[in-house]
Amino acid sequence: MRDAVIVDAVRTPIGRRGGMLKDVHPVDLSAHVLKALLSRNGLEPELIEDVIWGCVTQIAEQSSNVGRLAVLAAGWPEMIPGTTIDRACGSSQQAIHFAAAGVVAGHYDIVIAGGVEIMSRVPLGTARSMGEPYGPKVKARYRRDSFSQGEGAEAIAQRWGLSRRRLDEFALESHQRAIAATDRGAFDDQIVPVTVGDEVVRRDEGIRRDTSLEKLAALKPAFAETGVIHAGNASQISDGAGALLIMTGERARELGLRPLARYHSGTVVGDDPVTMLTAPIPATQRLLKRSGLSIGDIGAFEVNEAFAPVPLAWEIETGAEHARMNPLGGAIAVGHPLGGSGAILMTRLVHHMRDAGVRYGLQTMCEAGGMANATILERLGD
Repeated sequence: MRDAVIVDAVRTPIGRRGGMLKDVHPVDLSAHVLKALLSRNGLEPELIEDVIWGCVTQIAEQSSNVGRLAVLAAGWPEMIPGTTIDRACGSSQQAIHFAAAGVVAGHYDIVIAGGVEIMSRVPLGTARSMGEPYGPKVKARYRRDSFSQGEGAEAIAQRWGLSRRRLDEFALESHQRAIAATDRGAFDDQIVPVTVGDEVVRRDEGIRRDTSLEKLAALKPAFAETGVIHAGNASQISDGAGALLIMTGERARELGLRPLARYHSGTVVGDDPVTMLTAPIPATQRLLKRSGLSIGDIGAFEVNEAFAPVPLAWEIETGAEHARMNPLGGAIAVGHPLGGSGAILMTRLVHHMRDAGVRYGLQTMCEAGGMANATILERLGD
């Protein structure tokens, strides 16, 4: 039977909004990780059969099929196609699912999946400013004029009894874990430095080494006057890209490549679009049942930190061990470049699994519209 393995995974440093990557075009940043992925593995572009790319705000500089344009910007042969998909924040995780499914089904032997978002250049909400996305029938069904992730995060905090203090403690821990991972070089082998002018960006820009519970407590709530969600316990607006090289195990052996992990299983679910951010819980439950594994079998979890209540509620409902969840920090510390985040998280996960000797890793992330992808990887190479 055919399988799908991840041979390598790379990402750019994650840039702050208006930071070091703000002047890099999303197509060019995408091309940068594509080229780096092949260079690291000594492969010629002609071997790549497709590029499946995630991007959320597909307008302006991110319009016209970033995945295809990235192939051309990389200087690869015109025969190599590319496509761009949008499953909100999970776009590049869904790209990985599509790529793995295509490999297993025999549509490809070798494919690249990943994604990009330069939120400094194409801000969140740009497309919405041009028209109403929901339409009257969706509004009528849910008896709402608007849908807000921030309000959803507030609702989750209230439902699961998560105080502002607990959310801020989690936010601080995210920074502390990211600092520790950075300082011990945990990201060095996965980050592809980006040259901007005379400077080279090598590290994630969003980490705040001087943050504290006192500083977080001083921040004003963002969505409700007496709310618990603020800029410090929510993900940062960011720029970045990531890419994974996926192929059959047989093809990897023929090319003399040693895979990092096997795509074990995956799923995607829908949930309440009003609260919007709870779908990682049923996605994880379905995936564990489908995989035949238990929560205790998983040695590392990447649960995207869109807002602090999301992973904390997920942890309560799944019973996952806290130390195994986001062990390298998360989007609260380093940022969340939307369409690139799924690939960036999986890059972090697969390298951590290798470095820590973790057999199974699980990734899940909430997505606008009340959806979530969930993926289990199995480490290879022992």
